[in-house]
Amino acid sequence: MILVTGGTGLVGAHLLYHLSLENDTIKAIYRKNSDLNAVKKVFSYYTKNYEQLFSKIIWVEADITNICQLESAFENISKVYHSAALVSFNPADYKAMRKINIDGTSNIVNLCIANSVKKLCFVSSIATIEKIIGNKIINEEGEWNIEKNNYGYAITKYGAEMEVWRASQEGVDVVIVNPGVILGAGFWHNGSGLFFSKIYKGLKFYSKGITGFVAVTDVVKIMIQLMNSNIKNERFILISENVSFKNVFDLIALNFNKKAPSIKVTKLLSEIGWRLDWVRSVLTNSTPLLTKQSAKSIHNKHYYSSEKIQKALNFQFEKVDDTIKKVCKLYTK
Repeated sequence: MILVTGGTGLVGAHLLYHLSLENDTIKAIYRKNSDLNAVKKVFSYYTKNYEQLFSKIIWVEADITNICQLESAFENISKVYHSAALVSFNPADYKAMRKINIDGTSNIVNLCIANSVKKLCFVSSIATIEKIIGNKIINEEGEWNIEKNNYGYAITKYGAEMEVWRASQEGVDVVIVNPGVILGAGFWHNGSGLFFSKIYKGLKFYSKGITGFVAVTDVVKIMIQLMNSNIKNERFILISENVSFKNVFDLIALNFNKKAPSIKVTKLLSEIGWRLDWVRSVLTNSTPLLTKQSAKSIHNKHYYSSEKIQKALNFQFEKVDDTIKKVCKLYTK
């Protein structure tokens, strides 16, 4: 049987749909107060028969930081997809990210070892891939330098990867995927879903930073293919194209028939912005919308290569403009 963590998130929900097409039953972990209807909504994007497919999932209430709750979820499990994580650029969330991303992954690894799980797929991030200055192409070979990547999310996802590699030394076959910015439908109030919801409502600002983008459907298809293959103990960058945020925002606006963001955010403006937003968050006791790290990252220009996964699986990625068209259409529904 298959176990999925993070099933109520963007990757997990789309993964569960594709797994439900091939399997009679799947176990998925959810935390108390998670919205299972959001997962069902994702299923409805694909088929009218979503209720029947959704019923194949055995939902187990558990927190990945609670080893006792997790133990029952691992009964009769042979494969694990681990996509649960806390994503944040807020320094105040660093301790929580260490607990969820590192300690939680350690718990998953320990139970995989104890239960003789055959294979573990871990969803990491390009945040743990060593960056190269300039227009050079970034691949999986670079040695990660904590001094250059010293923000909380990157550190904790790298720490989680170290736990997964530990599983490979203890008899569990592992694969790690490192997606770029994941574009997909169903979660419009966090992550890349905010690109669509904010532009639909009239976002005015853009930056010319460049990074890798990928469709969530491609991410989950690759995960399943890797788990069904003989490939083990490897990591793969998952990128369709390296595109500027401006181009992505313009494409979203075009598909919504909305005005494209027209005010360029300069480095000076973003430096001022995150400081002002920090003061606002302190005075209002709220979460900052713009942090020092996110203000910096929107100006970075990084170019990633997905050649390794394309060769390994003979995989063809969906073009970013095609992905955006599909996601915008689902948003307006």
